[in-house]
Order: sequence, then C-alpha cells, then structure tokens
Amino acid sequence: MDLPLSIVIGESSHRIHNPVDSRKLADLGEALRLEPGARMLDLASGSGEMLCTWARDHGIGGTGVDISTAFTARAQARAAELGVADRCEFVHGNASGHVASEPVDIAACIGATWIGGGTAGTVALLEQSLRPGGLMLIGECYWRQDPPDEATVKGCYAQSKDSFFSLPDLFGHFDSLGYDVVEMVLADQDSWDRYAAPHWRNIRRWLDDNPGHELEDEMRHKLRTERINHVRYQRDYLGWGIFALMRR
Repeated sequence: MDLPLSIVIGESSHRIHNPVDSRKLADLGEALRLEPGARMLDLASGSGEMLCTWARDHGIGGTGVDISTAFTARAQARAAELGVADRCEFVHGNASGHVASEPVDIAACIGATWIGGGTAGTVALLEQSLRPGGLMLIGECYWRQDPPDEATVKGCYAQSKDSFFSLPDLFGHFDSLGYDVVEMVLADQDSWDRYAAPHWRNIRRWLDDNPGHELEDEMRHKLRTERINHVRYQRDYLGWGIFALMRR
C-alpha cells in the first residue's frame, strides 16, 4: 500500500502537497484561533507540514495518516525537526475509513477528498471523528471560470465539468450537508505556480539521474503534459481552497 512512484518523484521536494504556501497555512492557523492542547486528525496528511507547523506555532497536537511511506517518513522527520514529535504522530496507512479512537477538535482532509469518494463522503468520514462544536477542514477544487470545452476540463484533471462546483455552488453544497463555512484560504495563481512548477524540476532531475529506468517514458510524458496543462488550463480555470466548516 503506497502512492505510485511517479507521484512521489513529482512531489519529492514539496513540504506542502497542495497549491497553498506556508504563508497561507500560517494565516489560516491564525484565523482559526487554534488553542493550545487542541487535537487534530489530518487524513491524507502528506509530509505533515500543516500539523507540524501548527503544533509549533499554536501548541496543538494530533495524528496524521497518509498512504505514502515516503511522505510519512518526511512528516515524522519534520515533527522531530520542529520539536513537536511528542505531540504529533504520523501513521502510514489508508486514510479511507480511518476514524479517530477519541473525538478530536479539528478533523481535516486537505486536497484528497477522493478518500471518501468526493466532498460529501469525506465530510461524512471526518464527522465520525469530530467532537460536537469542532472544526472540520476540507481542501477542495472548484472552477474559477466556467470551462469552455472538454480540453479545458481534461487539462484540469477533471473527469467531467460536473467534477467540481463553482465557488458559490461549493458553498451551497457544504450548506446542503449541514455545515456552515466559517473561514477559508484560497489558492491564487502564484501559489498554484509554487505547487506546480517544482514538479517539473523534480521530474527533470530524476530523469537525468535515472537514464533507462522503466518509468522514463511515463515521466517524460508527465513532464511535457503537466507543464502545458498548468499554463494553458489549470492556472486560469481551476481554483482550490481550504474551507473551515462547523456543523449547524
């Protein structure tokens, strides 16, 4: 059970595996007024940057669960680096279906709602771990502009136009699930660039270091298509945000 090597290669230099930078993560932590001692469950926690930096800056603790052995190891190392390993545990495992043993103050899934089969399923999964009155954090894509054709939809890695809502419709969807959006941080084009562009160098350096590897053709194709999809489609049409929700 692990992520495909192609994904690990592309994101090998990433601390944050989503189009949000460290400043935006810090801003969100401040906006949420996190209290020392609060416990968080972070499903699909990646390299653990959100939980580790919030533990350092706000005194929270918790558990991250991720399917990638490489990212989990990096999260554990990051917790040790920041001096929060006594409060932050990172577990290698499939986050789909994971429920905390005790209710948590913050339940999060940032940018991996596939673990619940979509937004609604992930909300239903997270609420099984969330204490009454707690905060839920969902990272999700939305359409910044209406995609004009199928090429734009596919260039944004969507199965169909209906894969994502517009931002107002995403708010309506959260409302229909019984949750109020109480805070948010949205990616902008610069933070999309800082997420997308490092993939290209990571892949190119891997190709230079691994001539003749069985993934060479796949990674060269990935390098070509990811660059053009980002500048032609994703940067203008695809939005992404972290939304803080509270149950009504």
